Amino acid sequence: MERSFKEEIKLLRLKQGDTFHGEGILAVTKALLQSGVSYVGGYQGAPISHLIDVLADARELMDEMGIHFEANASEAGAAAMLAASINYPVRGAVTWKSTVGTNVASDALANLASSGVKGGAVIIIGEDYGEGSSIMQERSHAFAMKSQMWLLDPRPNLPSIVRSVEKAFELSEASNTPVMVELRIRACHVHGAFECKDNRPPAISRLATMTEPAFDYGNIVLPPSSYAQEKHKIEKRWPAAVEFIKRERLNETFAGESLDGQGALTDLGIVLQGGMYNAVIRALQQLGLADAYGASRVPLYVMNVTYPLIPEELTAFCASRKSVLVVEEGQPNYIEDALHAILRRADVQTRLYGKEEAIGVPAGETGVFPMAGEYTGEVMLRALARYFAATGAAGLDTERLAAPQRTADLKKRAAELLGAPVPNRPPGFCVGCPERPVFSAMKLLEREAGSYHVSADIGCHLFSSLPPFNIGNTVLGYGLGLASNSAIGPLFNKRSITVMGDGGFWHNGLSSGVSNAVFNNDDGILVIMKNGYSSATGTQELPSSPHQSQEHRATDMGIERTLAGMGVKWMKVVDNYKVGNTLRVLREAMTTPFNGLKVIVAEGECQLEKQRRLKPVNAEKIKRGERVVRVRYGVDEDTCTGDHSCIRLSGCPSLTIKDSADPLRLDPVAHVNNGCVGCGLCGEVSHAATLCPSFFRAEIVHNAGAWDRFKAKIRAAVIGVLQPA
Repeated sequence: MERSFKEEIKLLRLKQGDTFHGEGILAVTKALLQSGVSYVGGYQGAPISHLIDVLADARELMDEMGIHFEANASEAGAAAMLAASINYPVRGAVTWKSTVGTNVASDALANLASSGVKGGAVIIIGEDYGEGSSIMQERSHAFAMKSQMWLLDPRPNLPSIVRSVEKAFELSEASNTPVMVELRIRACHVHGAFECKDNRPPAISRLATMTEPAFDYGNIVLPPSSYAQEKHKIEKRWPAAVEFIKRERLNETFAGESLDGQGALTDLGIVLQGGMYNAVIRALQQLGLADAYGASRVPLYVMNVTYPLIPEELTAFCASRKSVLVVEEGQPNYIEDALHAILRRADVQTRLYGKEEAIGVPAGETGVFPMAGEYTGEVMLRALARYFAATGAAGLDTERLAAPQRTADLKKRAAELLGAPVPNRPPGFCVGCPERPVFSAMKLLEREAGSYHVSADIGCHLFSSLPPFNIGNTVLGYGLGLASNSAIGPLFNKRSITVMGDGGFWHNGLSSGVSNAVFNNDDGILVIMKNGYSSATGTQELPSSPHQSQEHRATDMGIERTLAGMGVKWMKVVDNYKVGNTLRVLREAMTTPFNGLKVIVAEGECQLEKQRRLKPVNAEKIKRGERVVRVRYGVDEDTCTGDHSCIRLSGCPSLTIKDSADPLRLDPVAHVNNGCVGCGLCGEVSHAATLCPSFFRAEIVHNAGAWDRFKAKIRAAVIGVLQPA
């Protein structure tokens, strides 16, 4: 995993009356334990990855309580796990990254939502939307609407998040419907405090098992049951959910207060998603309409439940106001459009401002808010200032309303001082990443054979689409790279290549890609990056991981054995860091007369995980006085020509440039900084590409012995003789 939570999980043992201080994901885990959950599972993915890590570290506590935990093979597997709650009164929770994870899980979710549940079923989804996102920009809201599952979007503070998780189980059971709890990127990492309750051991668990299975044909999604399920969903479950939401006051109304001698702006109002609360309050503070404690002069209706909407509450909030601003992040405008319909049906003529209400905003924009994109602090401030300026509310500080323009002016001035806009800093491979050398070899192959199509896949290797490699023409989904290549390959006069990680291989690539390619006798090339972990999400373990925890001992689930069992006839294993050898195998795969799938397993452990494992061990050895050798690489300035081809073929962050020590040379020379982990790629690339021989390999010896010192003296003497005077 990306990091250990062994210290933090002690907080999960806090009892009634204790105060929890910590991070959002730990608070979610504590809420699950306080809710009497019987089983938990999920699949890692930002921003929810470390919920899986916390659960793994808390396995001892969950074993004591009889809670079953499982790291699922995919989001579909996690969703299917919730089947335990269909027939039995057991509470279960699963988690994954949305919306891509929800896409994968949609088949199981549709069946689950149709059948309904007897025990509470909660899905913690990490909403990966906005500027910090790593995926396509979509929302989970559509899934909730499509299947009539309820969607909670709590205010981003720990008490609200914990209450939402606990109430989600109750809502699920009250309406016999699975419930989603949406946590945005920043909510997952928010810190705060809340008052704890005692953990609740589940009534049915691994320590208190059931004896008889339950069968009810009405829960099977087949006609005629499926027709009855839809009718029951609309006529019984939905009204039960609405009644529960109203009774428990899951949504919140803040009436507006008088602050600093200024009255509340009760003729205005803001309707907002719960997850947007912090951003709205911060913008109101900057406009002088809220204080440091969050008290607002403007009335707020906060939807901690964004589906289903509660018409009575919305109508009551809007009816007495001249206008209301709708804060709904992302497209389409599900909430804004629904609110228009709710108010007009109730004959409430309150004017709504949002994305669609034009009020003299700049050309190209249609409303107060932009149609798409994350509502960052700057966007929120600008939008609220527009709304208050348009409504002409009495008592507003016009100087404060100009704050967004001053911010824009400062950014413009900063660009003028720099001489250009601040350059983008795209993500890239870690120092010593074993995947980088494979792409160096692929660039060298491109130099020999010309350009070729590369079907990319989700994972760290997708950074290859960025400079300096610019490799990867299509990306269609996790583990779907080979499947996406099935129609592309036959249309070219040369073979195409698919790149897939071992995480994608076990997730979806084996069934959707390899089996399909073997069955159809596709003549493509598959490169599997076997770095040993689900690295892009925090180095979680895989069936083929080289170092596995006590709970995972799948030592015989090798990728090579699995491929052979699937009928792959042409397969080669290469050492990632041997660029020349990898180039030779790629060249062979491109030119071999063999017709069929050709698989290259590029093996090299994730350098980040390797360093995390080795550094503490080596530090302890050094502390004990034991001999430790560390490899470093460097560049001979006198030999370096300064053309920097090595950098263009490597891209390693530790390979950079510096000014030459020679006053007669104006061009900077290549330089290896202290971030080097000694992988040797720079030298390998230079050798494979026949570049200048400027790289040298050095060994740094800690706690050197007599033999080391003797060799060092001999070497120094020989070098001294050979050097010119």
